[in-house]
This record gives sequence, C-alpha cells and structure tokens, in this order.
Amino acid sequence: MSDPLFTPLPIGQLTLKNRIYMPAMHLGMCVAHEITDPLLAFYAARAKGGAGMICVGYATVDELAGNSQNIGAHHDRFIPGLARLAGAIQQNGARAAIQLNHAGRYNFSFFLNGQQPIAPSPIASRMTRETPREMTRSDIEQVIDSFAQAAVRAKKAGFDAVEILSGTGYLISEFLSPLTNQRNDTYGGNLENRMRFGLEVVAAVRAAIGPEFPLMVRMNGNDLMPGGQGREELQAYAEALAQSGVDALCINVGWHEARVPQIVTSVPRGVFAYLARGIKERVAIPVIASHRINTPAVARRLIADGMCDMVAMGRGLIADPELPNKARAGREETIIHCIACAQGCFDNLFKLKSVECLCNPSAGHERECTQNTACTPKQVLVVGGGPAGMSAAIAAHDRGHDVRLMEATDRLGGQLFLAAAPPGRGEFATLAHDLARQVRLRGITVQLNTTVTAAVLRDLAPEAVIVATGAAPVTPSLPGVDGPNVVQAWDVLRDEALTGHRVVVIGGGAVGVETALFLANKGTLDAEAVKFLLVNMAESPETLYEMATRGTKAVTLVEMIDKLGRDIGKSTRWGMLQEMERHGIATHTGAKALAITAQGVRIAVDASERLLPADTIVLAAGAAPHNPLAAILNELGLPYHVVGDAGEVGQAFDAVHQGHAAGRQV
Repeated sequence: MSDPLFTPLPIGQLTLKNRIYMPAMHLGMCVAHEITDPLLAFYAARAKGGAGMICVGYATVDELAGNSQNIGAHHDRFIPGLARLAGAIQQNGARAAIQLNHAGRYNFSFFLNGQQPIAPSPIASRMTRETPREMTRSDIEQVIDSFAQAAVRAKKAGFDAVEILSGTGYLISEFLSPLTNQRNDTYGGNLENRMRFGLEVVAAVRAAIGPEFPLMVRMNGNDLMPGGQGREELQAYAEALAQSGVDALCINVGWHEARVPQIVTSVPRGVFAYLARGIKERVAIPVIASHRINTPAVARRLIADGMCDMVAMGRGLIADPELPNKARAGREETIIHCIACAQGCFDNLFKLKSVECLCNPSAGHERECTQNTACTPKQVLVVGGGPAGMSAAIAAHDRGHDVRLMEATDRLGGQLFLAAAPPGRGEFATLAHDLARQVRLRGITVQLNTTVTAAVLRDLAPEAVIVATGAAPVTPSLPGVDGPNVVQAWDVLRDEALTGHRVVVIGGGAVGVETALFLANKGTLDAEAVKFLLVNMAESPETLYEMATRGTKAVTLVEMIDKLGRDIGKSTRWGMLQEMERHGIATHTGAKALAITAQGVRIAVDASERLLPADTIVLAAGAAPHNPLAAILNELGLPYHVVGDAGEVGQAFDAVHQGHAAGRQV
C-alpha cells in the first residue's frame, strides 16, 4: 500500500510531490521588509528536507498591514528579494507559496510610526490594548486592491501559489466576526454581508493573477472566541470560498486573543483536525489540517482517515527540517520532534527576536551552523546527560571529536523528565528521548551511574571537558524546614515523595506552578475515562468537567513576589495560570513564608500573619547551579566549558543552546 503522506496532490493546475505543507509563520528575520540571507538559508534547509510545499509569510499588502520584520509585498522594490526567496525554495525541491495578509486591529501604532491601525469597526483589541480606526468605503476598496497588487508581485517573483490569510483575528476575519464587525452598511450585519470583504479580496486577487494560478486561503475552522464565529458560519464561508474559485483551504484554529490553548505542549497532537474534516465534508477542493501535527504517524493517520487531504507542519519542520525525508526513507525514529514549548519560536517574537528552537539549536542559524570539522580531533569528556550535556556531546561529535558522556544517574534526560511530569507537559520527555537517541545513533560512548571525580579525570586525561552537571534544588532557611512534613518539589515530580490531602507549595516560579498542577491533577479523570463516561452517558457533561478538573488534593501556592510563573514563557504562562484556576488551586502572592510547623505554614501577607493548614509542605524555592568539578579541573589544568544550569539556572532552551555552542567551540 502506498504511503498517503507521499501521494502527489493537485492544487489547481499545480501538483505537489507529497502532502506535507509548511505553513506561513512569522519568523522575524526580515529587515525593513527585505528578504535576508538568514531567511533564505532557513527556508532552503526546509525545502531540501523534503516538504511538498512551503508557504512563506505573512507578507504585507500595504503600509498598515504589518511591521518591518514581516516580508514586504506592498511595493515593487520587494520583487527581487521575493524572487530570491521563491528560488531558494524551488531550487531545493519544494513548491513555493506566499501568504498575503493585513493585520488590521492586530497591528500596533508603535510599528506604524504612530498611525492608528484600521479595522471594520473601532473595537479595541485585548492583544494590543489599542482602538483601531473604522475603515471607510474608500479604505476597503484600497485594501482590496492592495491584496490584488501584492499577489501580482508574488506571481512576478516566481512563486508557485498565493495564499490569503483569512483567520486568526486579522483583518479579513475581523470583517467576518460579529465581535469585531458592527458596521451597518453592506459589509456588516448578517453573514452574507460580513463575508463580503473576504470574498471581494479573493475575487480581486483571482482577477489579478488569472484563472490558472493556484490560489489558496488559510482560514479558521473555529475562532474560539465567545460570541464569535463557530464551525457552522465558518463552514458556510469555506463553501463560498470554494465556489469563488479558491483552489485549496488551509484550516487553522483560534484568534490570538482566544483563551483556548492552540500551540503549546498541553494541546493534544492533531486535536484540531476535526475542523478540517468538517470543512472537507462540504467542499470539493483540497483541505489542509493544521496545529500540533508533529509526527509523520499523526499526519499519515489524519490523511488516511479522511480528516484532510494534506497536513500543515510548521514548527515540526523548524525542529527537524529533514522530517519529510526521514519519513519517506523509513527513518522516522531519527526525527527530532517539536515539543510545542514555544520557548524559541513564539516567545522570541514577543521579544522582537527572530525565531529559534529549543529542540534544534541550528534553527534560525543555518548559515553559521553548517558542518565545520575540527582541524585536530580531541578526546572530549561531557559530564552530565541532561539537555545541555547531550546537546554538547552531539555537537562535539559532529565536529569530529571523540566524545565520552558520563551521567551520574541511570538515564539520560536530566530535568526534562521533571518538566514532563505535570499534566499536559509530557512532550518534554519526547525531547529527552530524541536527544538520547541522537547520542546513541552517533555511537557516542555513554557511561551511566558514573560520578566524575579527580581520579576519573586523571585516568581519562581528556583534552577538553564540558561540564553540564545541572542544578540542585534550594532549601530555604525557614524554621521547621527539616520537618517530616516537608518534601522537595523535585521529589514530588519524580513521584518519589508522598503528599497528604492538604498541600502547600512554597515558591510560585515555574517549578512551583508545575508542581501545584501535578498535585491538583491527582484523582481527576483522564481523557480515556471522560470519553468512556461521556459516550455512554454515564454522567452529565457538567459532572464530567468537574471530575476532570477537581482532584483529591487541596493545593495552595505561596509566592513572595506579586507574580506567579515569572520564569515561564509568555506563550505558555497564561494557559498554566488558567489551569491553576480551573483546578481550584489557591494562591497567595506577595506572601512570605515565615515558618513551617506540624500544622502547616505561617505566612506574612499584607502586614498580617496567618497559618495555612497543611499535611505536606512542598519546597519549590528555586534551584542553584551544581558544579562540583570547577576547582578540580582548575587544579588539573584541564580546559573546560560550563553549560546549562551548572553555570546559571535557566530554561531548557538555554541549556540546549549553550551545550550546542560549547560543543561547536571545542
């Protein structure tokens, strides 16, 4: 039987070699809207990796459509750069599409030199905290024409297809939604009127590029906004798009303001494919499913089961550009999977930095991370088998060095397994397994249950040492901290410590939040149980919701500063705090723990003291670097690098990238 993932797919007059589509993602790599060499190298690597079609963007259609880090398509001066980009993709084996978009009220006046963003109605955005200017009929006509002219530029530049973004809360979807469109003219009111702007954009683009040039639309299957558009209206819109001559639909989910997680690790793999299915059942053109499709197995299943005709794999191809080639060659076990942590992709964009990747430290750095063999191979010892140590060992091996990795415990992975313990965070264990597999595939010598001492170093006499010994949990100086009712968060997350019914977690950083959620989930129904009880109508949906979110423990979280999860990335933090509220976790911020007693924890908050009753107190007061080798290495005169938490406690992203850099520097 042929592999459905690698069956050719026609889109209009174009035939794609496989059904893996890399959707447009803002990468933050353009300068003044111009294509840069890092952007070219990034997409060339993904094309070489075997994707059937790569869509770049989004690209701006006018001066108000985006910011200077977006690809520019709003002036003829951008055509040469666009041509270079299309060529970089096509010359490496993939078809090239470009997504055109206007941000509407999702733009910031900061990026527009103080100009006011535009929208169908003057309704403030929760994301930007700004109120846009209501578009006039003249504005509408001008923007429609701008889409058409940008599409012509894309065609002149040599792209194989054009995609229009008609979702995610940007301008076209702002016209579609009754939340943001309160006009009383022919562009507002009933669904037919609210669809008018998007359909006129499509008609203008089709007229400009001609009937044969492939035209695609990326749209929401559900905007996940209360009072917004659900599946039924959007399915009707999809039918109207298909009737208007669109050649394919790419279905995404949610607005940026939606309070349903869409991109993070807690989102089950392929869960939103049901939206593509709902539209596929109503149109006769190819439909592409999106979101959290990070393995060929999931992608293959969705296509084979008739959920979609093609799959969009965005961050999956950031994490491993070679994913399609590996899948086609039967080497799926060698894939580095996206774990949806968002630490290097979406979180970077909030910092106005270009996209990087926790799982792939070469992402966004393709030019400088080309293979660079060491002039003189060395004997390299890596101490510590967490993410920093494994990343260092892999990079040093790829430079041509003879690498030995020693780990004190019985497995590789380090704190990735702690990060994977809370509900919805299991993908971090996937990264641990992926990195360990890469170490094994390279034939790197690994010694587990091994503590590196001065004697070991003298015996091995390595020419270079990379210290990746990680961190150790901090025990705060509190009366009663050594009591029998006190445990460390790390031991809780390892399931090596028992906790009572009433639990107080001291420390509201990432580990504290994760531990609180881990404990609050005890005794709740899992997904399989909920489905069984639901389809058999054993309990009402309301009861099942309660049983899925309320466990057997009463958890309280105490944090000294006024913010919980301060060290959690912006893309993930809001969802975890939402989960805490949903699970009934009590929180006290601006609260200082004074003492631990047999009855609980005494805290000071708002100039008053109170006792929080507890059977168990969990310490999540942070971690400190653990580096027992620095003095020994200095005494022996051995050159060394310190990476990851052994040098400074940070995120997994920092550990992987520091390890990779150290391995390349040896």
